[in-house]
Amino acid sequence: MDLKEINPSTLLGARKVYFIGIGGIGMSAVARMFTLRSLGGGGLVQISGSDRSKSLVTEELEKLGIKVFYEQKAENIANDIDLVIYTIAITEDNPELRKARELGIRCLTYPEMLGVISDGKYTVAVAGTHGKTTTTAMIAEMMIEAGLDPTVVVGSLLGSGTNFIAGQSQYLVVEACEYRRSFLNLHPTLAVITNIDNDHLDYYKDLADIQSAFAEFAGRLPSDGYLVCDVNDPLLASAIESAKKKGVQIIDYSQLGGLTSKLDLQVPGKHNLENAKGALAVGEVLGISPSTMLGALNKFNGTWRRFEFKGKTKGGAWVYDDYAHHPTEVSATIQAGREFMKKKGLGGKLIIAFQPHLYSRTKLLKEDFARVLAQADEIILAPIYAAREAIDPEINSEILGNLIKGKNDKIKVVNNLEEVKNYLIENNKNGDLIITMGAGDISTIGAQLVEAKA
Repeated sequence: MDLKEINPSTLLGARKVYFIGIGGIGMSAVARMFTLRSLGGGGLVQISGSDRSKSLVTEELEKLGIKVFYEQKAENIANDIDLVIYTIAITEDNPELRKARELGIRCLTYPEMLGVISDGKYTVAVAGTHGKTTTTAMIAEMMIEAGLDPTVVVGSLLGSGTNFIAGQSQYLVVEACEYRRSFLNLHPTLAVITNIDNDHLDYYKDLADIQSAFAEFAGRLPSDGYLVCDVNDPLLASAIESAKKKGVQIIDYSQLGGLTSKLDLQVPGKHNLENAKGALAVGEVLGISPSTMLGALNKFNGTWRRFEFKGKTKGGAWVYDDYAHHPTEVSATIQAGREFMKKKGLGGKLIIAFQPHLYSRTKLLKEDFARVLAQADEIILAPIYAAREAIDPEINSEILGNLIKGKNDKIKVVNNLEEVKNYLIENNKNGDLIITMGAGDISTIGAQLVEAKA
């Protein structure tokens, strides 16, 4: 579909919208946008959608009056639906998508819809393999504190418990995902690139292919736009060069100096300090006062599933949950955990319950996963969360577990999440730090550990 032919006001004025994959964190944000427009007097909008299973996200959507189907069937698509938005995780043979196309209903991917929303806005787009969710949230909190009233679409839940904020100003703050080059649908005015790493190799050919996508993203900036990044990162060289060719102003967040020294972050880890530097650089471009920026960042408590505190076990262990699903992220979270334990004076073990995400990622990066996971004091390894992939017999958690065992024999491979829960209930003590980790449904375990009566 040629998006240049689309009138954004027509799309945003749709009255009956269906979301295929509505439980996705980004998809649900757009569903909230349509619903809040209706509740705010923007005209009656009927929102419905489908997803594979119930989740915290779908339950919150249902509270807003959104009908969610948990079986994707052609009959869910009514003739009077005038817009279908679908996640790029589904295939073209999805029965709902196929039916919508047969009926001639306009269908847009989530990234295409984000592009429509960003068109005509002053868009602050935060990209990068790691750290983009937290950096987006930090920027949003600063801008809200400064009274800039931005619209925000973020890939997690903010402290307010939502992944969408309906602002009334010209500003849009959005997380820009590189998967399948999704971020090339956006119209950024100010772009942040936190870093580039070898992820999504089920789609990209290699690291050079990933870099080419980021270079194309930076090239979408207007001549009067800004690129915020660490200019000393060699992997960003092609993106920086692409932006320079357009006359874009390059802002090096590694040179902030004095402002950085005044940060006293509540969220631990060197990676969060880097995220905060990127946010500060954005704030300077937008003219936010240093006191406002520091005030917002120093009280920032993180987002859902980013080193999120769940509570304590009966035995006194601290329980946190984290979305880390790439070796670089796992290593950063373990480092943050060590920093947290030192700050709190915890003398117990750092226990990581890890659920690998995707067969392709686990197979390609298994040596790196083994190296970083071995840094924990104890590792509980759950089965691989397949998500959008078919089973690959060449990789499983037992294979990864054996690689870890060669570096750290305090590793236990289990058959399901119930075994993860039961083992941790029986094997924790005061002073331990337990982090449940991964991009799948291992996020459900933390609350169960805290609530357990054993």
